[in-house]
Amino acid sequence: MTALLTDNLPLLAAAPNGIKKLRELILELAVRGKLVPQDPSDEPASELLKRIAEEKARLVVDGSTKKQKQLPGITQDETPFDVPAGWCWVRMGAVGETNIGLTYSPSDVGGIGIPVLRSSNVQKGQIDLSDLVRVDMLVKDSALVQEGDLLICARNGSKALVGKTAMISNLTEPMAFGAFMAIFRSQLNPYLLRFINSPLFRKVIDDVNTTTINQITQNNLRTTLLPLPPLAEQHRIVAKVDELMALCDRLEAQQAGAESAHAQLVKALLDSLTQANDATEFATNWQRLAEHFHTLFTTEPSIDALKQTVLQLAVMGKLGPQHTSDEPASELLARIAEEKSHLVAEGKIRKQKSLAEIMDEEKPYELPTSWQWCRLGSQVVESGAGWSPSCEPRPREGAEWGVLKVSAVSWGAYKPEENKALPASLEARTEHEVRDGDFLISRANTAELVARSVVVETTPHNLMLSDKIVRLKLTLLCARRYVNLANSTLWARDYYSQVAGGTSSSMKNVSRDQILNLPIALPPLAEQHRIVAKVDQLMHQCETLMQKIIATNAKQSELLNALIEQV
Repeated sequence: MTALLTDNLPLLAAAPNGIKKLRELILELAVRGKLVPQDPSDEPASELLKRIAEEKARLVVDGSTKKQKQLPGITQDETPFDVPAGWCWVRMGAVGETNIGLTYSPSDVGGIGIPVLRSSNVQKGQIDLSDLVRVDMLVKDSALVQEGDLLICARNGSKALVGKTAMISNLTEPMAFGAFMAIFRSQLNPYLLRFINSPLFRKVIDDVNTTTINQITQNNLRTTLLPLPPLAEQHRIVAKVDELMALCDRLEAQQAGAESAHAQLVKALLDSLTQANDATEFATNWQRLAEHFHTLFTTEPSIDALKQTVLQLAVMGKLGPQHTSDEPASELLARIAEEKSHLVAEGKIRKQKSLAEIMDEEKPYELPTSWQWCRLGSQVVESGAGWSPSCEPRPREGAEWGVLKVSAVSWGAYKPEENKALPASLEARTEHEVRDGDFLISRANTAELVARSVVVETTPHNLMLSDKIVRLKLTLLCARRYVNLANSTLWARDYYSQVAGGTSSSMKNVSRDQILNLPIALPPLAEQHRIVAKVDQLMHQCETLMQKIIATNAKQSELLNALIEQV
């Protein structure tokens, strides 16, 4: 069985989350008695338990320890599986003892007092002493750790961190442990450490019923069911687990190295396209990329990088040749300005604030001759934000009115289902209703998503904009989807990251003026349409590649799951 596992490690590791699943499988097999063979000559675990009980009784008589509360018996219904001959089910409290740590106040921290181990000192299964807190106070012996103790995170804001454990070793000075931690002290800790890291113990934590906090109590630890092997087999299990985990470490390092090298190669080749000095160099670099297309773009990150490069090439004028018959962007901008003047004169729109000229330092690259730098506002006839009343905590139904949430424009696709119902007591403000053809930008969101934009091709009726969404009515003399591309490039993201306000990355804000002042590269109108069509074609190819990757990953996951079942 172990040979089946080791012979297929590279194959299994290639699956999504394969190495993580392998580690879990190794530990699951270990605590089920299926990782190493049993030896009939081993002293049974029942005899080991007798000796542990005798030692505990002697320590109680000597006054070295207190008599423990009697543990509940184990019924057949409680045991999740049958253990091999020579093993037995016990409660953890039968093979060791546990304590909860030291409570201290902020005023106790400082000086050269005793160090206190906390959750942050348990990192990747090891004790990390780089972030030690020291306290100046009297510490009882029960709150001190000893060599070989298991230090367990017993309480944490994240349930995933409850139960993370490391073994104390190489103590250089006395150390205490904090109140949110526990220690487990036993002669069997090398095996118990592998058990605590196993999916079987993880299920114990997940099943702990707590109301407001994520924790595992001393009683939870003491009463946890433990599949106990003979002592000699415990040593064999620990050695085999460590051997297989070392193999997983090597596979993980190889995988990380290969992924890093692959990512660097993809980046270098994509950069060669955006940094090409002329059409000849670009064509040469593109040909080199095209020859290795299906071997380069084999991961989701590489496809994402390709998509972003397509956007960059699109707004640099490198996706296709320029046509001398196209009306230059300078003349197009003059016609747009004339159109706006007529609309102002007719009283259809208000006169807009003048936009500042584009300074040289705002131009990240050279444009084709027929293109021109301008600000996003040059393409906007009018703009406005929505309304954010107090809404129902549910999406609207039927013909109800709803208010769009900012998530409706978060990912470059219009999602009208992301809305909240307007209360029946409030009257809709129809001037804020979303309309076909709207260009929407989120003005408040996370650092990653603020100022993301979408073109509304079609929309259901009775949906209003919130005040966190800006609506831009674009001139008919532009391709709306090209403007959306220009607002989605890395250069646009860099601009918004510099101008966005807000004190945390979880909520950033951009003003309407900042949106209108985004510098964009404007091609002739005919070329805008050609660029959009070319981007659609290339993005379709990217999606086809992505679907192949997803299918391959699914197949690898099936193989992994099948082998796990076989094991």
